[in-house]
Amino acid sequence: MRQTYFIFAIAILILSCASQKDFVAEYDFNYSGNFKKYKTFNFVVNAIPEDSIAYFEAIERTITSRLGSQGFRLDQNRPDLLINYKVFNDSVKYRGYEQPNFDYWLNRRTGTVELTEEEELRQREKDETYNRVKFVEKNGLLVIYVIDNKKGNTIWQGYTAGTFDMYAADGQSDLTKATYRIMDQFRLVTRN
Repeated sequence: MRQTYFIFAIAILILSCASQKDFVAEYDFNYSGNFKKYKTFNFVVNAIPEDSIAYFEAIERTITSRLGSQGFRLDQNRPDLLINYKVFNDSVKYRGYEQPNFDYWLNRRTGTVELTEEEELRQREKDETYNRVKFVEKNGLLVIYVIDNKKGNTIWQGYTAGTFDMYAADGQSDLTKATYRIMDQFRLVTRN
């Protein structure tokens, strides 16, 4: 009897874990970004089909909440950053880059991490190469782009694989989780 209960408990645990989607987020960034100077943001205006407005509002609410907690302010007139996003529901080939950890790179760039001149030179040489990585996602992809509004360059992009069905009962919930996973990788804090 005890053994049956134990097996039943393990089966429920496995099923509950299998039913939760775990979105693994990746990111890459542009070495020329002025990350310490950005304080405000706004969204790129996209044409959104009427039947999916709530779906895309979930993405924007999540991003606004996350950036607000990091000290960024929403500015509709002259934002430092423009945020754009794209949901791919079909299989997609996507190019990313193998780079140093964003936090470490930022700290090194601002002088928080102390390195010898030789170590710094070696790190900069590594930084200045963009090692391409090709992703082939068969189940779709959510990509969030952070754009320097003055330069017009994408300075950071985060992405996670997943199928996002806007008509499913858990569609908005999955999209919110995936968006948070991506934005968790954008660890830039500003002082407003």
